[in-house]
Amino acid sequence: MGEVKHILLAKFKDGISQQQIDDLIKGYANLVNHIEPMKSFRWGKDVSIENLHQGFTHVFESTFETVEGIATYISHPVHVEFATLFLGHLDKVLVVDFKPTAVDP
Repeated sequence: MGEVKHILLAKFKDGISQQQIDDLIKGYANLVNHIEPMKSFRWGKDVSIENLHQGFTHVFESTFETVEGIATYISHPVHVEFATLFLGHLDKVLVVDFKPTAVDP
């Protein structure tokens, strides 16, 4: 069956406190407890030395079993409510969905 990754790159607005960011990340992580198609959530901050981040500072990864699962997630009322709050704190956002492909060396 495979899996589908939902990747969100974010840059929070200037003036957003670290506590606000932490609270938003906890809220994002909590979506996995409310939206069945969302199987897992991970996040991290940019640590690249290449300076190609284009201003994005945070990466959020959610895993789903199908593209249809992402569609269910996006339209779910809990996601809609959270996304309105979350996106209001962002200066930049980029979202990519993809099916990972393993390559044999």
